[in-house]
Amino acid sequence: MKLTSLVAVLTLTASPLLAQDKMTLLLDWFVNPDHGPVIVAQEKGYFADQNLEVEIVAPADPSDPPKMVAAGKADLAISYQPQLHLQIHEGLPLQRVGTLVATPLNCLLALDDGPIKSPADLAGKKVGFSVGGVEEAVLGAILRHNGLSLDDVEMVNVNWSLSPSLMSGQVDAVIGAYRNFELNQMDIEGVKGKCFFVEEQGLPAYDELIYVANSDTMDKDMIARFLAATEKATQYIVNHPTESWEIFAGTSAELQDELNARAWVDTVPRFALRPTAMDAGRYAAFERFLKDADLIPSQNPVPAIAIDVTVK
Repeated sequence: MKLTSLVAVLTLTASPLLAQDKMTLLLDWFVNPDHGPVIVAQEKGYFADQNLEVEIVAPADPSDPPKMVAAGKADLAISYQPQLHLQIHEGLPLQRVGTLVATPLNCLLALDDGPIKSPADLAGKKVGFSVGGVEEAVLGAILRHNGLSLDDVEMVNVNWSLSPSLMSGQVDAVIGAYRNFELNQMDIEGVKGKCFFVEEQGLPAYDELIYVANSDTMDKDMIARFLAATEKATQYIVNHPTESWEIFAGTSAELQDELNARAWVDTVPRFALRPTAMDAGRYAAFERFLKDADLIPSQNPVPAIAIDVTVK
């Protein structure tokens, strides 16, 4: 047999072994620095090293990804720990299988030179929000921590226009602003903002961004390999923040601006260094917080909410 023929036979024989497992990841929003480990893992070939071909999809509606995973239309979605608790109580077959951003990003945002020096100053004021339910519970906890209640403020739905509504004077503060984005966005526009960090204002700490999968149909082995790739990417980001930013920003001209560059620097320390690892106490505490706020009828056990897919 000629050498070329032998190579062709061996190639055909090996091809099925080299076929990569395909999976779909739905982002929570358009690509931004919060997604750094996912994009770097893709660009550095870490998914391919795990025999994965990952399709990364930005949603038209940020509320859709968990619902699509629950419906079996995607393997993973990036979502939020606070929302996951509510979605499970609503009957969606979802579980947290990994962590992307391991600290809260949410904050109560006000103007730095405005009249709100502490949350206690919000009595009789307007507070903007985008997502009902959880954000109202978060604000309620902050207000209680400062001697007020939701009855003391006027809630205004600003439809995702958080910092513009604050800078224009439409509201006196906003809840749901991300400290790594809205603060930088306002500063770039010449307006200083002040963040009251939720975990310093009476709320239990939580994972801001998580990976959720369908609790009934998930492929744990495939997800474990996905998380191994993002862990390697996170290590690369921490070790090489400048080079990793260049890789990330190089994927789209829209990312190459001052806001994203600043947000990258502020987000890197918040990436989960061990994305599979989970803190059971953290999930139990937030479930209890939601129950105390009357947002859920009962408390689910932690394994119904979050799992470590590497545990056999």
